[in-house]
Parts: sequence; structure tokens; C-alpha cells
Amino acid sequence: MTTHLDPDTVAQYLIDSPHFFEEHAELLAKIRLTSPLLGRAVSLQERQMEVLREKIKVQDLRLADMVRNAQENDAITHKLHTWTRSLLLARNDVDLPHTLVDGLRTTFAVPQATLRIWGVADAYAHTWFAVPASDDAKIFANGLSMPFCGGNNDFEAASWLEPGVQSIAMLPLRSGSTTFGLLVLGSPDPQRFGADMATDFLVQIGETTSAALTCLLE
Repeated sequence: MTTHLDPDTVAQYLIDSPHFFEEHAELLAKIRLTSPLLGRAVSLQERQMEVLREKIKVQDLRLADMVRNAQENDAITHKLHTWTRSLLLARNDVDLPHTLVDGLRTTFAVPQATLRIWGVADAYAHTWFAVPASDDAKIFANGLSMPFCGGNNDFEAASWLEPGVQSIAMLPLRSGSTTFGLLVLGSPDPQRFGADMATDFLVQIGETTSAALTCLLE
């Protein structure tokens, strides 16, 4: 009587018998496996080489992705340095907001950038960056725990920019726990500031902007 062996039983037997192929080495040359790449039966050695090549290919792709990300991060870090340096070289406090947003446009190729500050000292009350924002805009800014990125859903802050903005980034400006303004970046490209955008560098931009502009507060 022939005993039927199901695949699981065979697999478990081979796992439990690590010396099986040492004792039956001739079987290694006879075993044929289906190759998903070649669409035909190949030897065990050939299949092992295919698996190894696939693993190497995946590792190469991961390494290339890591290198690309590192290069992109290095480029952004250099831009942050250039932009921050321009703030340090600003001749006087009232020039800072213009230097800041102009630097974002030129250094980071941001199509549009602007900001609003509330609670400025009397000396800056009539400047472009102190134009009053509504209570709703202030409440919105105060409620942001991190930069907002996404489509322009007729946000009030988008009206501070030129028409045509499809995606927007809004960064709260804070001194300690007090929100005193909003930095706004806009683009006609719907994907430029997508909702899934990483915000690490935007956080740094927001923190640097906040530190630079506290000198304008009353």
C-alpha cells in the first residue's frame, strides 16, 4: 500500500532532516524547479542563482534610493544654510520679512511666498507684513501643531498670494507658546505642497523664521 505524502509533510521532513541532501547528493542535480522569470523548469542551482540575483537587485534599488535621499537632503541643507545666512546679513529689522520671503522664492524655487505678523511693535504697524489678519486666520494658525500642506481650499491665507495657487504650505510662527504669525508658501502645481509631503525641513524653516522675526514684536 502506497502512503500518500502531502507537500507539507515532505517540507517538514526536509526541515527536520538537514543531512538528507548530504546523504543523497545526486538528487540535487536531478531536482527541477519552475522559474517564474524564464517560464520553464531549471535546476536547483539555477533557481538559487535567480533568487540571489533578485535579492541583489532589491538591495541595489534600496541603496540607490538611500543615496538619492541623502543627496536630496544634502541639497536642501545647503539651501537652508544659504537662506539662513541671508537673514543674518539683513541690514535692519524691517528688511527681514522681505529678505526672508524673497530668499524662499529664489533659494528654494518657491513660486509664491508671503507672511503676516500680528502684535508687531508700533514702528512696524504700517508695513506690508503687519496687514491685519482675521480672527479666523489667527485661530487657524494657533491650531497648527506642524506645517499644513495640501490643496488650496480657498484658505484666507491663500488670498495673501497672487491668484492661481493650487497647493499651499502654511507654517505657524511662534515665540514660545504664543503664535504671532503665519508664513505662507504657494504653487500653481497641485503636487508641490501635497498633503503627503514630508514636513521636516518646513518645520526648520518655520522655526528659523519665528526666531528671526521676534525682533519685530511689541
